[in-house]
Amino acid sequence: MTEETPIEIRLNASLADIPASAWDACAQGLDPFTSHRFLLALEESGSVGHGTGWQPLYLTAHDGDVIIGCAPLYAKSHSQGEYIFDFNWAQAYEQAGGRYYPKFQIAVPHTPATGRRFLAHPDHATRGLAALIQGAVQLASEKGVSSLHATFCTEAEAIAGAQMGLLRRTSQQFHWLNDGFESFDAFLATLTSRKRKNIRRERAQAQAFGGTIRRLTGDEIQPHHWDAFWRFYQDTGQRKWGTPYLTRAFFDAAHETMRDDMILVLAERDGRAVAAALNFIGQQALFGRYWGCVEDHPCLHFELCYYQAIDAAIELGLARVEAGAQGEHKLARGYLPTPCHSLHWIADEGFSNAVEHYLQAEAEAVGEEIEVLTGYGPFKNATKEEHD
Repeated sequence: MTEETPIEIRLNASLADIPASAWDACAQGLDPFTSHRFLLALEESGSVGHGTGWQPLYLTAHDGDVIIGCAPLYAKSHSQGEYIFDFNWAQAYEQAGGRYYPKFQIAVPHTPATGRRFLAHPDHATRGLAALIQGAVQLASEKGVSSLHATFCTEAEAIAGAQMGLLRRTSQQFHWLNDGFESFDAFLATLTSRKRKNIRRERAQAQAFGGTIRRLTGDEIQPHHWDAFWRFYQDTGQRKWGTPYLTRAFFDAAHETMRDDMILVLAERDGRAVAAALNFIGQQALFGRYWGCVEDHPCLHFELCYYQAIDAAIELGLARVEAGAQGEHKLARGYLPTPCHSLHWIADEGFSNAVEHYLQAEAEAVGEEIEVLTGYGPFKNATKEEHD
């Protein structure tokens, strides 16, 4: 193929219609969530599709018979399960007489993890990225939807999209960064003494819950572990969202194809699982995703979700831990505020201009908040040591 060959953009109603090898060649295995097997598990388990508000329309870019790019595109009938929220946009849009839903969303459903969203094949990186962005906007316009959103994309994608006329949005999460630590104690040595003592106290309190804590992966994870975890997940989902986003079948499907990419941190007492946290392993990061419990114990949440994740990331040599959305309480536990990025296209020009002004002000506020929060972080500096 030559560079002049036109690229064809297609919508696909099922991931099963796209060869896994072609999709994964574009995804490059950088994180588990854009892999063919993860997205297919969501679809085949009914966690997306009919009745969920996430209707698959997977985007593929074709150079002749070769897929050079793809993107997890969905038609959305609500704004739930996104974590970079636009509820206020939807309300304003409809108050002005418009119809905000359906909209197009390029995202990993129910997953506030950063990563590539426009999955261009490495042999066609620049051309594939441009084709996917242009194709997504063109399809959104042709289908008459109000807007297109690509959430938790990379900074490079955000820059490229902004250069092509999309609106760029900045938000933040708390990530733990691995500075080449050889052990958890080496990480603790970078903190102020007060924060070190606090973390050691919290870990001791958690370990004293009366049972054992284990990290399981691969074949170590057994069906009865998923039965227990499903109970935990349901409880958390009902309290946070009203109903859980994922179905029970998702965990079975993920176990079949992704158990080597998962770490289940399990707390057991008297032979019974009482709490657990589920992590996914990427090439560069450990992604903390789901947590739940049937018993409340002091600091057990911090241990299973944050400290065990740091331990695992150090052992695996991963660069960071992403512990999910929100949570300033993570700051005292070594997780620092980190910018996140998204791209947006809005069909109505006047509304788009209003949102653009809002995003400019929001970006300034987020930048200031990150700077302030970082200053309150637990790490040593001369002033903190002097007042410690």
